[in-house]
Amino acid sequence: MYDRPTPAELNEACDRFDASLGPDPNPAQKYEARVAANARALIERQQRQQPQQDAAELERLRALLGEDGDLAALNRRLAEAIADRTLALAAVADHLWATTLAKVAVDQPGYAAYRAETGT
Repeated sequence: MYDRPTPAELNEACDRFDASLGPDPNPAQKYEARVAANARALIERQQRQQPQQDAAELERLRALLGEDGDLAALNRRLAEAIADRTLALAAVADHLWATTLAKVAVDQPGYAAYRAETGT
């Protein structure tokens, strides 16, 4: 499950930035253009990877909690179970690690520690 900003919100911000650029951007605007390009690449990765990642997260949550529901509801239930200390720490840790790796695959796929962990 992804947090904010959503791809639509990022796209909107990039579009606003693009509209504000003049014909001769200054150095700060050139830097911001690189930031916008990176944001657009992140959006593309998220849209490509999110369906499979969400399905895997949902499957892990169903197995971990022994319940059915949608991703948001099961994440709320997971938070409650963690607060209540009703789940085994190792199982929660495995789920959170897998979820974190999925998010890093979208956000920072070139991150050295991620690449070392996943062998990519």
